[in-house]
Amino acid sequence: MSDAVSSPFDDIRRLITTMPGPDEAAVEAVRQRDGQLTKPAGSLGRLERIAEWLAAWQAKPSPSVDRPLVCVFAASHGVTAKGVSAFPSEVNRQMLENFAAGGAAINQICAAYGLGFKVFDLAIDMPTGDITEADAMDEKACVATMAFGMEAIAGGTDLLAVGEMGIGNTTVAAAIYTALYGGPAEHWVGRGTGVDDEGFKRKIAAVEAAMAHHGDHLKDPLEVLRRVGGREIAAMSGAILAARLQRIPVVLDGYVATAAAAILHAIHPSTLDHCIAGHLSAEGAHQDVLTRLGKVPLLALGMRLGEGSGAALAAGLVKAAAAVHRDMATFGQAGVSERLS
Repeated sequence: MSDAVSSPFDDIRRLITTMPGPDEAAVEAVRQRDGQLTKPAGSLGRLERIAEWLAAWQAKPSPSVDRPLVCVFAASHGVTAKGVSAFPSEVNRQMLENFAAGGAAINQICAAYGLGFKVFDLAIDMPTGDITEADAMDEKACVATMAFGMEAIAGGTDLLAVGEMGIGNTTVAAAIYTALYGGPAEHWVGRGTGVDDEGFKRKIAAVEAAMAHHGDHLKDPLEVLRRVGGREIAAMSGAILAARLQRIPVVLDGYVATAAAAILHAIHPSTLDHCIAGHLSAEGAHQDVLTRLGKVPLLALGMRLGEGSGAALAAGLVKAAAAVHRDMATFGQAGVSERLS
């Protein structure tokens, strides 16, 4: 009889080993059609690559974006007690009400681009542990939150954009990056919601304290997630993983959402092959992270709002790429002469 004891994290690791790969036949079908469309070869640049990416992960020779969905996960963080944010924690509940009333930026972007929108309240009135002196979550709670994120897309979608909302979560994201990649905390800490110089120093101090408190326990990416992460980051990790298992391409939002992706990438780099970076955040270290993940963002608009806003804008581009590939006429259909050989 084995002495090995299975842990909740083992279930996550097993799921990752079952992930499907890209459908190369679908990609080839897209390339064949692209060569017949009424345009010079390669003239649509990255839009053509996006159509191939969609086909690869939807496993469809004619990719489509008919049911795009933006999922925003909202949570609160005990580390806000250390004065790391320019806004008080009660903004969490107030913003949930704003989402419900249709008054947030993300509501307008989703309406403009015809995107579905869901918000998930992850016990927002119960902050996670203060990462400077305690674990954010225990292992069971962390896995349960990942499982919740996996269930969030159960209603069906063909393109998922993931985002978040939670006062203090840029501090938590910076702690995750410091744990995963090393280097000084000040490299990974940014201004977030716009903290002043003193608040910026408190953020750096909080990340440094978290690294010192958790020490050698941060070698395993899933331990990083539960010790210095947050519920919204765990849920986004689960949603990204579930999307892969269901062959749903994913658009990542900014600095905090990318932290959820970075956890999965640290387990195995191929876990993010079905993901595209929606935008480059104004948070300074985001470019460093995207480079490490091998992702080139679709947009760079100087945004740092969160709530899935950059991913939603990028989803509009993905919709356009699918529509162009599907509906554009071929040379034969349009009666347009092809290039001279």
